[in-house]
Amino acid sequence: MITTPFGATSTAAEVLAGVDLTGRRAIVTGASSGIGVATARALTDAGAEVTLAVRDVAAGRRVAPASGRVAELDLADPDSVAAFVAGWSGPLDILVANAGIMATPLLRTARGWELQFATNHLGHFALATGLHGALAAAGAARIVVVSSVGHVNADVDLDDPNFQHRAYDPWLAYGQSKTANILFAVEAARRWAAEGITANALNPGRITSTNLGRHIGPVADAPASFEPGSADVSWKNTAQGAATSVLLAASPLVAGVTGRYFEDCQEAGPHRPGVRRGVAGYALDPERARRLWDLSAALTGPNR
Repeated sequence: MITTPFGATSTAAEVLAGVDLTGRRAIVTGASSGIGVATARALTDAGAEVTLAVRDVAAGRRVAPASGRVAELDLADPDSVAAFVAGWSGPLDILVANAGIMATPLLRTARGWELQFATNHLGHFALATGLHGALAAAGAARIVVVSSVGHVNADVDLDDPNFQHRAYDPWLAYGQSKTANILFAVEAARRWAAEGITANALNPGRITSTNLGRHIGPVADAPASFEPGSADVSWKNTAQGAATSVLLAASPLVAGVTGRYFEDCQEAGPHRPGVRRGVAGYALDPERARRLWDLSAALTGPNR
């Protein structure tokens, strides 16, 4: 198990204190609000050249650090992802797959994909695979995927990920998209290790003042893992919520670590029922990770 001196109350700035990212290039998706903003600012303050990849460019410009770049990216639109990839040139040292939506009503993309699976997983999958050459060119690139404790509520239904043949449940859909985030990191770690690319996933914790929960109805409608008042989990501000992201993105303490799931700046242990912590066994299963990768490649392929 990987441990660090940091914990649940550590901030992104504390994690990167003394870390020099001068000359490093980073992309943070969903960086116009919440922990995405805090992640981009911490990386910028450490010297990285950061691109904020956002749906709303105007919102991104309002929060971008003075030296930050802003580019349009709609993860639910394959053409937008392809355009972003085509517009990138040169090596890429850090990719933080931070953007996400949660507990939406049943919505579908133009290709018929369920929106949470499309945005949280398929869009990031297409982005990372599209930027694979840039990541490999960096020599020691890091991919960081923001998942959630919500993954413990649902494995990925590999036969029906887009709810075409089963009843839709917004929390089930969210849970499987967050499990998909972890499985992606597991398989990317395996496939791209020889090129020096590492990939890890994380639970940022329960964060105040974000737009992620804008679709949520009454708390009673949510699974137990989202109910307030858990003794083992406290609220974090955005600077604390970004800490595990920047740890995995840039800290020398986790150099070379790959294919893992972290929370509170530590590698997570196995999930135990009734506890809002840990990682489900199915989310780290290498065979399920391989199958999801193949499915995702088929869905996002240029002729689909």
